[in-house]
Amino acid sequence: MFKKNLSLLLAGILTISCLTAGCGNNSGNGGESPAAGNGDSQAAATETGKADEAASGEVITLTFFDKNTGDAFDNPVAQAITEKTGIKIEVQQPTGNPEEKLNLMLASGDLPDIVLMDRRSDIVNKYIAAGALVPLNDLIDQYGADIQEMYGDILNKSRYEDGKNYYLNNWYGLDPDPDRAFCIRMDVLKELGYGEKAEKGEAFTQDEFRDILSRFKETYKDADGQSAIPLTSNADYMPSVLSTFKAMYGMKNYYEKDGKLYFDVRDPDYLEMVKYMNGLYRDGLLDKEWAVNKEQIFTQKAGSGRVAATVGLSSDGNRLLKEDNGEDTDKQFYMFKVVADGVDPDKTTFSPRSSLGWDAIGITVKNEHPVETIKFMNFLASEEGQYLLMWGIEGKDWDMEDGKHVPRPETLQGFKDDWNTFAKETGIRKWTWFIKNGYGSDGTPYDLATKYERDAVSTHALTSMANSTWDTAPYDYIGPAAGTPEALSEQKIKDIIDTAFTNMVYADSEEQVVSLYDAMISEIDANQASGIEAVYTEKYNEQLALWK
Repeated sequence: MFKKNLSLLLAGILTISCLTAGCGNNSGNGGESPAAGNGDSQAAATETGKADEAASGEVITLTFFDKNTGDAFDNPVAQAITEKTGIKIEVQQPTGNPEEKLNLMLASGDLPDIVLMDRRSDIVNKYIAAGALVPLNDLIDQYGADIQEMYGDILNKSRYEDGKNYYLNNWYGLDPDPDRAFCIRMDVLKELGYGEKAEKGEAFTQDEFRDILSRFKETYKDADGQSAIPLTSNADYMPSVLSTFKAMYGMKNYYEKDGKLYFDVRDPDYLEMVKYMNGLYRDGLLDKEWAVNKEQIFTQKAGSGRVAATVGLSSDGNRLLKEDNGEDTDKQFYMFKVVADGVDPDKTTFSPRSSLGWDAIGITVKNEHPVETIKFMNFLASEEGQYLLMWGIEGKDWDMEDGKHVPRPETLQGFKDDWNTFAKETGIRKWTWFIKNGYGSDGTPYDLATKYERDAVSTHALTSMANSTWDTAPYDYIGPAAGTPEALSEQKIKDIIDTAFTNMVYADSEEQVVSLYDAMISEIDANQASGIEAVYTEKYNEQLALWK
């Protein structure tokens, strides 16, 4: 089956890979493609054939392609994993583009035992369609009790169109931390009379936000000899800028009406949002260079003292302020909701997150030890495995006190001193596989390094941005298939929308905003927007039906 499916994809995949990677002698000479047949039955047959070897107690070495790391699996956490599971990992990682390497491995049939891919990429479906991944359902039913407990409904939502699971998600579950916001300097808020409200983490209305920006502009006209910039943004992250303004109105990826999905620009609130942004721009409250600021320029502006507020993550603008003023001062950007008129603050959408995570980790048909591999996966996915991966070794890196995980001071300090070196040497947070966002049964976070100790800004954000995280998973994979005429039309429509968005914000009047908006709608309609929206609706409904 693998060979048959592979032959259909080989020419296209290999041609694309060669064009992008510059193939020499890599065109299919990596070894014979493994025969697959039915994945579940293959796993059973392999289990029988390798039972004696597994039962001998010898360590089994598995090759693991991880697009994120290529370091040797030999640090203390790695050794503890091998002791617990009887599995040693030989990590494979590309020196170039991971997706090119994945395409070449699929085309040649030279597959690793385990593969980690970007879950949102088309490469996952290519591997499934080619029969390169083993269905995991039977293996999980027999050997994956911890997987079932930890993943829960995520398994149901990650099924392929045939109803089977071909991978386990990585970094799954909704991350509780705020993702983006309107970031306003706390010292400015206090000076302008908003200190009590700001310290409580209360939301600001759109009129209050405008008042803050206007008064800052007047008060700080000549800050450091230069004119004030009430609000600026990092144009390198324009999708985050747009989604932050959309969040004021509770808008999501698409406009949903009567069970159908449409481009978000059809949402009546979209036009109101652009009018609001345009008003800020025309009144000199939005940086004239908001749409062209590169990251370095944005960072310099944000740290100059000339800026009252930014759009996105607070950390984007706080680096220089921390260097100048120290840690945990009020001379930093804090995260806040700004809420449009008539919108419930709890209905805003400032933190779009997918509960289905970032990566897909699957067992390939090349793997001769599927049972031992799923047991290995089951351990790492368990709560015990998560704490080993993310906290290290009990009695060395952390201790259990009164029923709670407590990190040793030197563990926390190690991440502060040199994150990369500490992770590499100890293995803590080095092998980020089957990671679950959130908290363990004792209330401590799985992600020790980023969530156990918090600075003043991130602690405040847990209050100020509460109840604004929402799950984008229902909208995953509902666009046209890559390379199809519909996909080309979709991209053209998105380009039209992106250009119009910038032009509308820069418009000379509100009347011009409306005129540009109407022209944009006419142009996307002329480019078959309704057909693309029909694809969205169909795939969206199919996906929801599959989840039932």
